[in-house]
Amino acid sequence: MTRLARWGGLTALFLALITLSIFLTINAVWLYRLDIHWLAISQTVQMSAHKIMHNYLQMLAYLELPWVTDLNMTDFATSFTGMIHFHDVKNLFLLNNVVLVLSVGPAGWYLHQLKQRAEQWRLLRPVQIAAIVPLVLGAMLAVNFNGFFIAFHEVLFRNNDWLFDPDLDPIINALPDTFFLHCFVLAFVLFEAGLGWLYWRGRVAIKRA
Repeated sequence: MTRLARWGGLTALFLALITLSIFLTINAVWLYRLDIHWLAISQTVQMSAHKIMHNYLQMLAYLELPWVTDLNMTDFATSFTGMIHFHDVKNLFLLNNVVLVLSVGPAGWYLHQLKQRAEQWRLLRPVQIAAIVPLVLGAMLAVNFNGFFIAFHEVLFRNNDWLFDPDLDPIINALPDTFFLHCFVLAFVLFEAGLGWLYWRGRVAIKRA
């Protein structure tokens, strides 16, 4: 396998792992369902958990499904700037899904080639390096989540439409910052778990050799 093929395969592998972690986090409906109770969201918005989940799934359908072009939440109005932000988020989610689909094939091919050539040991050092990133980001979350959250939005979005006014976009009351903290933690854990699996494969291959 050429150096270019190895770098290309490794890039595809990490892209697949990152986007898969994001995809699984976005669709972790169970996490929001738990947070409705843990964070007392029903009391905050004065709405039943069932009704909140119904609106959340409507929002998620808009963000995740390309053919859903209008955001219509039954019990939460959306302002013009709020709609712009949701549209920007939708584009990012769809981009993540496209990258996931495009990277899975090359990533699988790369893993297959490593197995065929008994070169799974090549995964060990890149995995060790990559594992540091979530740990650093996790430390930043623990020290100052609010600052991290603001910086995250400033990097991803070209405007300030993400700064919702609860009077115009009441959905923000049902999406507390702590829920997003839980989402970041879940994404980091999933990514680290994926890296752990790759590292385990590399170590097992060495022992068998």
